[in-house]
Amino acid sequence: MNTVRKQPADSTDTFIVAGRRYRSRLLIGTGKYKDLDETRRAVEASGAEIVTVAIRRTNVGQKKDEPNLLDVLPPHKYTILPNTAGCYNADDAVRTCHLARELLDGHPLVKLEVLGDEKTLYPNVTETLKAAETLIRENFQVMVYTTDDPLIAKRLEELGCVAVMPLGAPIGSGLGIRNPWNILTIVENARVPILVDAGVGTASDAAIAMELGCDGVLMNTAVAHAKNPLLMAAAMKKAVEAGREAYMAGRIPRKRFASASSPVDGLFF
Repeated sequence: MNTVRKQPADSTDTFIVAGRRYRSRLLIGTGKYKDLDETRRAVEASGAEIVTVAIRRTNVGQKKDEPNLLDVLPPHKYTILPNTAGCYNADDAVRTCHLARELLDGHPLVKLEVLGDEKTLYPNVTETLKAAETLIRENFQVMVYTTDDPLIAKRLEELGCVAVMPLGAPIGSGLGIRNPWNILTIVENARVPILVDAGVGTASDAAIAMELGCDGVLMNTAVAHAKNPLLMAAAMKKAVEAGREAYMAGRIPRKRFASASSPVDGLFF
């Protein structure tokens, strides 16, 4: 059981990734919005401090004559988390991380995801482990997207990943947390931050992830493809905060039958 995670749920309630402290436990992606202005406004509404960037799909300086994401989400204001979205083997993922480090002036923090196929976008665990080993050996700080398998999550932690990010459901599915018991087991056994990544569809999904004791939630599609992305971003911010507070408060145990909300001892009649 992880005993180092709990702390007061107030303005001092922060979490640490790769030695840096963050207030917001909501991480948000930067893809799928209609334009860079909507991206900027959604990120601002979410309150996120860490934003993910798909290096293979987003211009962060590799195309000098095209709009640059860093102009609207500057690195001095946000932690840019380059990810390896679109990679289906370890070699491509490692190569993409090297590109990100070069484009971002030596920035070592990356989100590793190695996918198995284009239909499910499910993690390829074998290639993920292989890529993680290589990247950690080459001094990257790896936040890793993986399955909700507690044994694999622990192995990735043991390799040296700075955060483990099990899926709630397949990427972009909006199905919510499909296996809360596995997520709970991962949280209980972890000594690095655990963040649910993928599958969140609405605010209640984010709250559930936080009520399980996760350190944070990462999402993109749930906000970017909402009918009103800015409103959904604000809703997700509140949901993550509420879920965290509920976890810290400690829920009542579930019971099969009712119990009186007021004590019956000492009644006058």
